[in-house]
Amino acid sequence: MTTLTILPSATSIAVAEGDSLLAAMLASGAPLAHKCDGEASCGQCHLFVIEGRKGLSRISREENEILDTIVGVGSKSRLACQATLTGTEDVTVEVLSFV
Repeated sequence: MTTLTILPSATSIAVAEGDSLLAAMLASGAPLAHKCDGEASCGQCHLFVIEGRKGLSRISREENEILDTIVGVGSKSRLACQATLTGTEDVTVEVLSFV
């Protein structure tokens, strides 16, 4: 199990390897905007990975293309619906208030 910490609430949850950040956060009751049901087409689940980037799957071409259309994207940006937990290290994410 991997520990996922969600900021700014500082909520920590145990998540299984292979779960997407979106699925793990929604299962725990953590609020996260999303409207495309994990299809990487809306960009609403954009968040920042503060720690543990190596604990997530590599960014895909499709995810990168969506991120290119979003204002406020940085080097720590990921789409929660596309980032899968690999179980190699704990992960800390920040839910963005301006999304």
